[in-house]
Amino acid sequence: MDIQEILNLADHLIFNQTGKHLDDLQQVILRGTFQGKKYSEIAQEFQCTNGHVRDVASELWKTFSETFGEQVNKSNIRTVFDRWQFSIQHIEKDFVGIKNINFCPETSSSSETINPENLTQPTINKSQTIPKAKIDLSDAPDYKKFYGRTQKIKTLKKLILQEQKKIVMLHGMNGIGKTALALQLIKNIQNKFDYIIWQSLRDSPPLKTIQTRLIQFISNQNSTLETSENSHLLENLRKHRCLIILDDIQTIFSSGKLASHYAQEHENYSQFFQLIAQLSHQSCCLIISREKLREISTGKNKSVSSLHLKGLDEEAATKILKDQDLQVDEQWQKLIDFYQGNPTWLNIIATTINDLFSGNISELFQYDPLFLDADIKELLHQEFARLSELEKQVISHLATKTEAIAIANLLDYLQIPLSDLLNIIKSLQRRSLIEKQENNFTILPLLKQYVISNKVRI
Repeated sequence: MDIQEILNLADHLIFNQTGKHLDDLQQVILRGTFQGKKYSEIAQEFQCTNGHVRDVASELWKTFSETFGEQVNKSNIRTVFDRWQFSIQHIEKDFVGIKNINFCPETSSSSETINPENLTQPTINKSQTIPKAKIDLSDAPDYKKFYGRTQKIKTLKKLILQEQKKIVMLHGMNGIGKTALALQLIKNIQNKFDYIIWQSLRDSPPLKTIQTRLIQFISNQNSTLETSENSHLLENLRKHRCLIILDDIQTIFSSGKLASHYAQEHENYSQFFQLIAQLSHQSCCLIISREKLREISTGKNKSVSSLHLKGLDEEAATKILKDQDLQVDEQWQKLIDFYQGNPTWLNIIATTINDLFSGNISELFQYDPLFLDADIKELLHQEFARLSELEKQVISHLATKTEAIAIANLLDYLQIPLSDLLNIIKSLQRRSLIEKQENNFTILPLLKQYVISNKVRI
């Protein structure tokens, strides 16, 4: 599409959305944007203020966003227009269709038509349709039920579709529901992507293996690559709108060291994530991990973001207990609170209550108000086994306290240098094993129970 065709299409879109045609400044903004000009240059050309150009442009991008159903801004408008090219069909009446908006080309000042052979999107039944994404979830686990998380879905959609983050980190402790949330998210946004692929790192694969799988899926190329994997993959991420989900990232980190410390053979993943975050493309990488990446924690790159997943709210957690056929009981809230709304923990303890007490929660609490199920204990052992020795010291001390304590108290008791202690606290936060209450720190009741009962193992 040349600039005049773009202006004609934009004028039709604006008119159908607002009832008004593009004014002179809007045309200058569009033309200048496609020519790579800065807002200051456009303002100088139109002889107005930079701020006025920004305000008019912002409203223009907002209108396009509402029309196309995705976030449009100065940096991606060319990509959006290319992806939404339309064709003219000469069937009885000349007709152009984009989404649910119809145009008659005779009102256009340009008599040129677009060659259908050059289109990336097919036209069916007189209107342009959005092709279904090519999806590969063969490496994803199978989840039958999903509970709550409505607001989290909205947050992720905003980060990925509206703010167009290049990397989104979804992190939280084992069993909290990260994978289930990601799978539910895909159902909500799959029509916004050309390719969606899920890759688990559960077996700690080399980076080259993951890159090759991604390239082969997106480009349908099985031959040996002549260019570097990074270059070839980024080329595909620029050419297509892709959603890449990388699950179980914590497997490429070293045990016995602070959180998110890459194992030596996997250090090249760090550079890979930084390239995805920094270079220009139209795709997104959703990273799922028990530990928050240090690259995400820096806060320097606006193209990356993270979402910390905690337990389910009361309504969703109660739904799990109901689905497990537990007896309605005044102890439900106590059970949810102790197991912190963790869906995996709740399902495990609900099964135990059914097996041993015929679904009667009160009977369990009669024997043990802080029951640590063996299956939950095993999940926690997987988490704690990865801790460094200093992290174990800090969390063991926190487990002895009934209230949250300050950093100064930890310094006095543990005699750890301040710089080391601060890094340890940051690491435990990345692992979701401690919580901050104002400027003090504590651990969850269930974790405290685990630490106290397994002190020798830790």
